[in-house]
This record gives sequence, C-alpha cells and structure tokens, in this order.
Amino acid sequence: MVYILLAPGFEEAEALVPADLLRRAGIETALVSLGGGAVAGGHQIAVQADMTLDQADLDRAEMVVLPGGGTGVENLGREPAVEKLVREAVKRKLWVAAICAAPTLLGRWGLLEGRGAVCYPGLEDKLSGAQVAREQDVAVDGKIITGRAAGAAFAFGLALVEALAGREEAQRVRRAVCYG
Repeated sequence: MVYILLAPGFEEAEALVPADLLRRAGIETALVSLGGGAVAGGHQIAVQADMTLDQADLDRAEMVVLPGGGTGVENLGREPAVEKLVREAVKRKLWVAAICAAPTLLGRWGLLEGRGAVCYPGLEDKLSGAQVAREQDVAVDGKIITGRAAGAAFAFGLALVEALAGREEAQRVRRAVCYG
C-alpha cells in the first residue's frame, strides 16, 4: 500500500499524477486526508480522499508520499501525526517520497542527513543535511525519493513505480501513458 497524504493546499499534479501511475502499475494506493472527506488543492480542485490519516496502517504500507504545494506542505508540517508517521516509516525502512516543497519537511525532521535530494528551486537551503542535486528532476537515495516540482510529477511518479515494481513495470507504464 502506498499512502499519499493530502493537506489543504496540496499541489494537485504532484499527488494525482503519481497516484495514477502507481495504480496503472497495479500498486494499491490510497489518498489520505488529514481530516476526512474532500481536500481542496492549491488550485481549488477538490479531491475525495480514500481514508483519513488515523486509518493509515504502516503494517500494510510500502511507501508514504508527501506532495508539495506551499500551503499544503505548511499544513502537513503543522500536523504532528504526519511527522510521526513519516519517522516511523523511515524507522521501518519503508519508502518515503516527497516532491516540490515537501522535501523541506524531511530536512526539518533530520531525515535527509547525507542523502542526495532535490526540491522546488529556491528552497534548497531548507534541505538540512542533504547533498542537493540541483540539476535533477528526481533523486533516489536509499529509501528516500525526492522530486523537484509539478513539472517533474511524471518522472517522480515513475520513480515510485520503479522503486516498488521494478524498472520493467515503470517502462511499461511510461509507454502506456506516452511519456518521454
């Protein structure tokens, strides 16, 4: 199971493109709200969550994904249960992925120490302890995957598919959506 966390103000493309690609690869994926119901993204596109954060079960999880969007990331960062979930996922050696402004949360929580990472341009100083890979759209280092911004949503989503289902499946999905 992949849990994609949605907070009000999330960047829609950074949540929905990866969710779509993961589901095309047959990977069980849930959109998770902080409080239930529909969540309005940064461009006021309301997305119906599959479950709430308190229903997320790391015993079933393979990956936790944090989409970006300035307001969405601020809202994720204000919720102690999000940090607790992500820290526990790292402790259990599950995959953790973040895109755009969301990698700054991983930096704030000390989870990027010595790792290669990318984020939205201009926020690199908030990737505490990371080795910033400025020219990449996606960085994979150990079980941490980071992505640059909404324009990298397809590359990011395909990196998630590859991490969980292998390169061949990621290539199959890439071809199916006519990406690159």
